[in-house]
Amino acid sequence: CSHDEVTRLSTWRMPAESEPHERAWMAWPSAAYTLGDSVADAEEAWTTWAAVANAISEFEPVSMLATPEGHREAKRRLSASIELHATDLDDAWYRDIGPTFVLDENNRLGGVDWVFNGWGQQHWARWKHDQHAAKVAIDAAAATRIESSMVNEGGGIHTDGNGTFLVTETVQLDRFRNPDWSKEQVEAELARTLGARKVIWAKRGLTRDSQDFGTRGHIDILACFASPGVVLYHDQRDDQHPDHAISAELREALDTTDADGRQLELIGLPAPTVLKDAEGYVDYSYVNHFVANGAVIACSFADPSDAEALDVLANAYPGREVVGIDARPLFARGGGIHCITQQQPATGVRP
Repeated sequence: CSHDEVTRLSTWRMPAESEPHERAWMAWPSAAYTLGDSVADAEEAWTTWAAVANAISEFEPVSMLATPEGHREAKRRLSASIELHATDLDDAWYRDIGPTFVLDENNRLGGVDWVFNGWGQQHWARWKHDQHAAKVAIDAAAATRIESSMVNEGGGIHTDGNGTFLVTETVQLDRFRNPDWSKEQVEAELARTLGARKVIWAKRGLTRDSQDFGTRGHIDILACFASPGVVLYHDQRDDQHPDHAISAELREALDTTDADGRQLELIGLPAPTVLKDAEGYVDYSYVNHFVANGAVIACSFADPSDAEALDVLANAYPGREVVGIDARPLFARGGGIHCITQQQPATGVRP
């Protein structure tokens, strides 16, 4: 049957990130916002993106979108196994501009193509090219394109793979994203496109992420499922930091059951002990890791909390190697390791 018929007939499910991947998708930084004003800034961005991509490529295939201008730099710095796709881009946050991959009941691959409008039309953002960037991965993966009229980003959703989803009120209900949508409409769209059966709403995101150069509250630095029934959450233990109150609020929102009626077990990932940088209170978060085949690619911050956080991750994902990468250059640019990666699930495999 045609692609359109498949879309109509299928029930889509977004697998958990911890389920087997076919590959990971990323985008190579080429925009001034990410590359900064100096040669040193650009060097730092390229080095960090390459470190993440090369680390993942040890465990699963990686595909990288790159602008024609960025192609040479990408090729020079990336592992030879990484496949490059030439395309125009505005920025390099592929979690948010890429598709959300799903499987149907026959394990056929679909890709949800959300509307992307620069994290709610942020004054510093550009999205002329990025709004079309999901199509590159959808086409290359020969996935069925699932169109959505909802403004959403991959960093704004997290799932256990069994129909339970975590979101934030400040993202999906943002008046600059989906001004006329109700919670019920958002939940219905997540059910149609991703197989959501229960949506758990956090009130808001971390303080820094809610300010001028943030996303207005992505869930993927707040909380994530390590496995069905188990949630890792950002635990800011220092009451001097405004996120201390947000962590408490978050625990309250997560004190509930999943789609199957099971009470969620909550595990705190400590916030780093560093509270501020030159711009103010940081949103450094170990929650923003990427789960690859056989590994967890984790954020580290040269912080006393690194050891405890990486230990928590090792226990939460038994049998996976935990690889820490200094994520401070990413957070300085507005995101983390999860924000620059997007998984394509393996077809024909259900744990």
